Amino acid sequence: MSDLGDWYRGIPRFTKAWFTGTVAFTLLGRFGLLNPVNLILIYEAVKKAQIWRLVTSVLYYPLTPSTGFHYLINLYFLYNYSRRLEEGQYQGKPADYAYLLLFNWICCVIVGLVADMPLLMDPTVLSVLYIWCQLNRDVIVTFWFGTRFKAVFLPWVLLGFNLVMSGGGMMELVGILVGHLYFFLAYKYPQELGGPSLLSTPGFLKSWFPDEIGGVHGFGQAPERAPGVPRGPGMFRGHNWGQGHVLGGN
Repeated sequence: MSDLGDWYRGIPRFTKAWFTGTVAFTLLGRFGLLNPVNLILIYEAVKKAQIWRLVTSVLYYPLTPSTGFHYLINLYFLYNYSRRLEEGQYQGKPADYAYLLLFNWICCVIVGLVADMPLLMDPTVLSVLYIWCQLNRDVIVTFWFGTRFKAVFLPWVLLGFNLVMSGGGMMELVGILVGHLYFFLAYKYPQELGGPSLLSTPGFLKSWFPDEIGGVHGFGQAPERAPGVPRGPGMFRGHNWGQGHVLGGN
């Protein structure tokens, strides 16, 4: 228990809040302490001022024997890729990372309302995964049967596997589009195309979460290759697609 407590306390603040909220709302819905119908995104309910659904639809996931494995994989991806971004590219810049999560959340909610998507955990997690892959695009990952490719292709491989194996793919596609929108506006447009910065972190976030002394990464700086990335699996949508390991990590 001491080791578990040390592990939990070591999770960076925003990843910890997201991870904890997802576990809490999922278990509350699973054991009937909260009605799952009140946690999903329904447009008519939101119109009736049930605005909590905008948040719970991202955190809650219907946990059943058939969905349990997929939920655990989502949870694992959430923890790993959110933590890598928060402790890597956004180290010492908590307001910038909070803005990333806020932007992705708003975009996923808008798409969910328009496209009638009641559950948004999948696209939100994949949007963060996509951003990490773009910022670490040249890191080599190992996929099923020892297949190796650059991290930049990982979201599309996950999309393709889900499309073939379960006939889905819409959730992954939304996550990719949301992640790409953030990456384009925050990095590609101002840095490579010479445009203005369209995603500057608002001042109120900077005042709430001031920059921490010792941070070595700045907002808007896309590294050519990320140093020292921990290992992570290459599986998604509830299918065991093999192990995805980042090679060359510390």
